[in-house]
Amino acid sequence: MIDEILAFNRAFVENHDYEKFATSKYPDKKIAILTCMDTRLVTMLPAALGLRNGDVKMIKNAGATITNPFDSTMRSILVAVYELGVNEVMVIGHTNCGVQGMDGEEMLHLMRERGIPAENIKLMEHCGIDLRKWLQGFDDTSKAVKDTVDLISNHPLLPADVNVTGYIIDTETGLLSPL
Repeated sequence: MIDEILAFNRAFVENHDYEKFATSKYPDKKIAILTCMDTRLVTMLPAALGLRNGDVKMIKNAGATITNPFDSTMRSILVAVYELGVNEVMVIGHTNCGVQGMDGEEMLHLMRERGIPAENIKLMEHCGIDLRKWLQGFDDTSKAVKDTVDLISNHPLLPADVNVTGYIIDTETGLLSPL
């Protein structure tokens, strides 16, 4: 599959198909969107919001959540604000999210089944990482989005003039509902 993707990429470049996507690194709408990495949102979310290439900074992770105020997602938001001119952040969760109800113990079980040695898991735990908690999903998508909005809004390094709002997008219709 990767070979097919690379072959497509070579043709994309040779045909100059990239030219229609030309834009700068600065988002035209001065918005950063934190959303889920769900495959249903790749094309639907920008289409449902009327976004084009260059309009926003799109940050994706599992569940559209921030679990640690100093993780790479929060760092990306701060870079977007300070380096790229973002003054609004939208946190967009979605219906039927795979992270909702995800079980940390089950994830560890799946890791073991895929060949991760028990020693590796023990090492992480000895380093002070609670893997069950780290791998645990959430029970309520709306609450998870609200908690992430709260974490971003109250982050000690985020300027008070950055507007942070939360939404849920319906993965079937694209309807965006504010929280």
